[in-house]
Amino acid sequence: MSAPAAPAVITGTSRGQSVRRARRVRESIVGWSFAGPSTLLVLGFAIIPMGWALRLSFTDSDLVTGGQDVGLDNYRALAQDPLFWEAIRNTLTLMAIYIPVSLVSALLVAQLLNKPIRGIGVYRACFLAPFIASKAAVGLVMAYVFDKDFGVLNGLITSAGLPAQGFLDDPSQAIYVIAAVFVWTQLGFNVVIYLAALQEIPKEVMEAASLDGAGPVTTFRRIVVPSVRSVTLFLGVWGLIDTLQFFDLILTTTKGGPVNSTITIVYYVWQLAFDFFTAGYGAAVAYTLFAGTIAVIGLVLLLGGRKGLLR
Repeated sequence: MSAPAAPAVITGTSRGQSVRRARRVRESIVGWSFAGPSTLLVLGFAIIPMGWALRLSFTDSDLVTGGQDVGLDNYRALAQDPLFWEAIRNTLTLMAIYIPVSLVSALLVAQLLNKPIRGIGVYRACFLAPFIASKAAVGLVMAYVFDKDFGVLNGLITSAGLPAQGFLDDPSQAIYVIAAVFVWTQLGFNVVIYLAALQEIPKEVMEAASLDGAGPVTTFRRIVVPSVRSVTLFLGVWGLIDTLQFFDLILTTTKGGPVNSTITIVYYVWQLAFDFFTAGYGAAVAYTLFAGTIAVIGLVLLLGGRKGLLR
């Protein structure tokens, strides 16, 4: 009687394995039915174009013809390209202004908006609106506001008896005006993230600080700022990426001028590909930017991890 029992055990085990295998197949089909379209979009609009651009960077293609292989000549030419270095300087200037100003101002605004006052939702929406608005539309409006001859701002300045300013037409002012507009458009995003972080600070901690006699400045410096350091690192990295990819406001306002004073890396890539028809060289600039971005972000995250900012 013991001999016939073995096949029954084997059969039951095999049937269980078949059921589990069929369940995994069904789950995979369901999962890929949801993830498949997004995967195809990422593959079609990101991975494949990245590979094609990498191949393009080793040619002298003009986007019309395939071009000839030039090896590393495009990358070697970067060292002797004054416009490339001008674009790097302008991008770094924009970054040096945007990141600290946007982080500090966003944290201060978020602290003010983290109050149970009447109509607080309206105030929060006012700060978020510029971020939601189309950057192209914002650029067109700002080009009018800062116009040297007919701009609204210069009208207010001259009506106060002060001399008109060049703003976007002045090489010494244009990059700072662009930076100010950039901060204004992105401030709402930083405020929302900081606001969410501030609401995670336990109320008991704030109440204890108040009972201990800590004033608003001391509470902000000793409790609020340390509590949001990981969020600050995140927003700093996000701002770094945004600055390195800065393009739309330049296109709709200054177009890199005056005298290349506002040309940025991404705008220079666009010029190389679609104005100068040197797509191969433009792809080399783009991949140099990509490598530099990865290196800088990796360094920031490494330093942040060592200082405990990622916890």
